[in-house]
Amino acid sequence: MNLVRAIYPGSFDPLTNGHLDLIERGSKIFEELIVAILRNSEKDPLFSEPERREMLEEMVRKYPNVRVDTFDGLLVDYAMRKNAQAVLRGIRAISDYEYELQMALMNRKLQPQLETVFMMPAEAYTYLSSRLVKEVIRLGGNISGLVPPSIEGRLRKRLLLGET
Repeated sequence: MNLVRAIYPGSFDPLTNGHLDLIERGSKIFEELIVAILRNSEKDPLFSEPERREMLEEMVRKYPNVRVDTFDGLLVDYAMRKNAQAVLRGIRAISDYEYELQMALMNRKLQPQLETVFMMPAEAYTYLSSRLVKEVIRLGGNISGLVPPSIEGRLRKRLLLGET
């Protein structure tokens, strides 16, 4: 059996139970899973990079083969620096598939030896996105079960109480 190191990239702003579902399942498939927070200067994240890293590290602590890192630039370049053989991507709907297929094909063009593995989330999370979580809580909705309790607390402090 080949030992495979995979990268699970994303903004994780905030981390959701859908992300955690993929991390848990990916940890069972890959020898090592690197959850990589993308630094994107064009986006204005709700949580800073150190905050997102702290939240992720807290949540993945129980998986001995999962670690958290950050990167910027091309994913394929980062993957090669980390000697990764695969990229893990979640697909919730047809719209995700169309976007992710384009990205996977471009990544394959840039780095043919890097494989993309698509994984569907658990049925309970097929509609879930970080953007929707932020929108629901901003409008006073209940996000219990969508994010871990500690993340929900951070979201409430940030969005409802205005604390940083």
